[in-house]
Amino acid sequence: MNINNQNQLNVLGEKIEICSCAPMTGWFRDGFCNYDKNDGGNHSICCVMDDNFLKYSKSQGNDLITPMPIYSFPGLKDGDHWCICLDRWKQALLDGLAPKVILESTNIVVLESVPLEKLKEYQFNKK
Repeated sequence: MNINNQNQLNVLGEKIEICSCAPMTGWFRDGFCNYDKNDGGNHSICCVMDDNFLKYSKSQGNDLITPMPIYSFPGLKDGDHWCICLDRWKQALLDGLAPKVILESTNIVVLESVPLEKLKEYQFNKK
């Protein structure tokens, strides 16, 4: 089943909001954490990066800090918003290092493996 990007919902059951355009994120590099069956990493959870998570991710083999110009990837820093792999977030959760989640920008498919109540514990509060 193909999911139309314009019709995807967030975990609150509303139209999904943009996660980040600076840096540009998402499987489609369109700023949204849209789900696609071809995305083996399931980049569907929008998170606010923090130094602890970035170091943790690098230690697990996924360096999100180092810029990679060949892929137009600027490298991430504390405070950036990014669509991360759902399994990495769940792993970080178990290890006590899960980053904050932007519920409005997190795809509803996340609810298939993480309860909304758990996501709300890690909700990023916009000021």
